[in-house]
Amino acid sequence: MNRRKFLTATSIAAGAFVAGCSASAATTARFSPKSRIIGANEDIRVAVIGFNSRGKDHIEGFKKLKGVRLVALCDVDSRVLEKGRAELAKEGIQVETFTDVRKLLERGDIDVISTATPNHWHALIAIWGCQAGKDVYVEKPVSHNVWEGRQIVKAARKYGRIVQTGTQSRSNPGLREAIEWLHSGNLGTVKVARGLCYKPRQSIGKVSTPTALPSEIDYDLWCGPSPRQPLMREKLHYDWHWQFVTGNGDVGNQGIHQMDIARWVLRETTLSPVVLSVGGRFGYEDDGNTPNSQFVYHGYDRAPLIFEVRGLPKSREFQDGRWGKSMPDYHGAQIGVVVDCEGGKMVIPSYDSAKAFDRDGKEIKSWKRSADHYANFIAAVRSRRSAELNAEILEGHLSSALCHTGNISHRLGHLLAPEAIRERLQGRPAVAETFARLAEHLTANGVDLAKTPAAFGEVLQMDIQTEKFKSNARANQLLTREYRKGFEVPEKV
Repeated sequence: MNRRKFLTATSIAAGAFVAGCSASAATTARFSPKSRIIGANEDIRVAVIGFNSRGKDHIEGFKKLKGVRLVALCDVDSRVLEKGRAELAKEGIQVETFTDVRKLLERGDIDVISTATPNHWHALIAIWGCQAGKDVYVEKPVSHNVWEGRQIVKAARKYGRIVQTGTQSRSNPGLREAIEWLHSGNLGTVKVARGLCYKPRQSIGKVSTPTALPSEIDYDLWCGPSPRQPLMREKLHYDWHWQFVTGNGDVGNQGIHQMDIARWVLRETTLSPVVLSVGGRFGYEDDGNTPNSQFVYHGYDRAPLIFEVRGLPKSREFQDGRWGKSMPDYHGAQIGVVVDCEGGKMVIPSYDSAKAFDRDGKEIKSWKRSADHYANFIAAVRSRRSAELNAEILEGHLSSALCHTGNISHRLGHLLAPEAIRERLQGRPAVAETFARLAEHLTANGVDLAKTPAAFGEVLQMDIQTEKFKSNARANQLLTREYRKGFEVPEKV
């Protein structure tokens, strides 16, 4: 990211988002609750909303569960919608189709909604679902910003709904047992929990004029709560992750999983009191404005949580067809968590496995076992006990918010020379070491931080009770956003 692009992105970010929730409609429930008591032998009727990508797994996951029946699909892309309907019809599963989620939620013959839309829609759909008397499975991150995540929690409580977050690691016995073993003190005190997203991210291209929108997409509905703007990137689908107006970068895309595991390891049940980001978008100039190389520091009292993003390969020569097969790793993990402890370390390289090592690096114990996250959700839907959920919405909100606060620090940051960054990190050895490795990786990819400096994010102090930043109006503006008329996340759920 060059200086002009960084300053433009941050000034737009600070100006376009408003303080508090003044633009949100202070309304009561939009929908009349339509829920029913489900008998022990009755099918739970499920609708999947948004399934061009991750939502396909929702369809596969729910349709194989006993006592669950897929009854509806919803997507703003008519081709995606018809393809999904036709594929289910071949299996003898007949579903009703909807383009507008509001029409789907008016139906009283749907018990559960499961949504994997782009991030900017997650909170509004989840809240509308609760208001309509539906139980909700919402993909990660559960929100596009901190405030709306807390609003989902409030809605779930007010309407007595079962709301599960799509952080499936929480259901896997291998990971649950490993973390319980760690919590029992077998490796001593945790010194740092480090999440990793070393995942190839190539350029999304750069356009000079708006991209024509496909006729099969209802773009007004696609935009929903976000501003309706001309499409200034080559692809509508998926690449929305890399623009802050709809996405949250890899911190909020992949990183939510690892941030959640790291917070679980640390047994933290609030946002962090201190947050700092360092990074930028390097190696190419495209239409994305989220970092592809970054770390976020969360200064918890017990031990720090650090999350790292690497979107470039091991070195510059691999920026070809081998890009995705030559990513760096950290202690054998690329997308995972590494926990440094007094008595050794634990490496969590996947969603369902972990290995423990002593101080000499000798493996002393391992775990690997998975379970069905959708089944856990459905069991809680039947029992009406949200405590049975492995990833209840409050957990999803907290871990999603860690991603958002890290990005807020980045967006309010300033471009600094590497020497200045090193100087500011003195006194935080784990963070200084993280920056040193980040700088080394960028150098290997031909990036000179003296010429294309990284953004040193604003060091933010948070009141963990109110979930607002202390004495920082600009940062608090970015805890929410201005919503488009008709798609407001309600202030009063």
